[in-house]
Amino acid sequence: MEALEEKEAQVAAWLKKIFGDHPIPQYEVNARTTEILYNLSERNRVRDRDVYLVTEDLKQKAKEYESEAKHLQDLLMESVNFSPASLSSTGSRYLNALVDSAVALETKDTSLASFIPAVNDLTSDLFRTKSKNEEIKLELAKLEKNLTATLVLEKCLREDLKKAELHLCTERARVDSRLQNMDFLKAKSEEFRSGIRTAEEQLAARGMDASLSHQSLVALSEKLAELKRQTVPLKKKLESYLDLMPNPSLAQVKIEEAKRELDTIEAELTKKVNMMEL
Repeated sequence: MEALEEKEAQVAAWLKKIFGDHPIPQYEVNARTTEILYNLSERNRVRDRDVYLVTEDLKQKAKEYESEAKHLQDLLMESVNFSPASLSSTGSRYLNALVDSAVALETKDTSLASFIPAVNDLTSDLFRTKSKNEEIKLELAKLEKNLTATLVLEKCLREDLKKAELHLCTERARVDSRLQNMDFLKAKSEEFRSGIRTAEEQLAARGMDASLSHQSLVALSEKLAELKRQTVPLKKKLESYLDLMPNPSLAQVKIEEAKRELDTIEAELTKKVNMMEL
């Protein structure tokens, strides 16, 4: 509990330091928010300490550089009685350009031995940068080509999708129509079945022979077709007997037999047909 109160106090002090004269935004004070703000304050404190150390180091280096510059200036004055103030405007510009170049190239001094490697390194960096730029241009051109192809493909896919959706709508309408027709046909079929059953029940109640039912008539029709098929070879056989001349009595007997057989078949056929017509 004391640790939590200590953290809350530290968080409050840190927020007051951050916002200064501005009001601190309202927030829900609980263990979770206090822990989060405490961690932020600790990170901020560590960062401020690091920034302070870096700043002090830079100040120290600046003092060292100023001291070194003053020492070199005094040494230059003692050796050749030379001072930057004694330079002409052109000389001052050259000297400033030399200093700026040394700073830009990050050399330790302005000697030729320091400038040449720095310039060589800069030239190498330039060539590497140009080569990298060429690679990037090639890669960019490839990406643009791929992007164009992708856009064209996307357009084609969108068109195909529209066509597929249109075809799907057409097919769906056609299927719906067929389903409606199927439902109608099913209803009609059921209605016909019901009508047939009702008619058969009425006919059965009136004493109708079962042989005259629809199924019986269909069977009789099939038998009739079979009998007609069977009479064809008999008629051909009869015709062959009619062509016989050598033995008239035997031929007459065969003809009579064939006629009787044909009459029997025709009588049965006529009976079946009459039954079907009834």
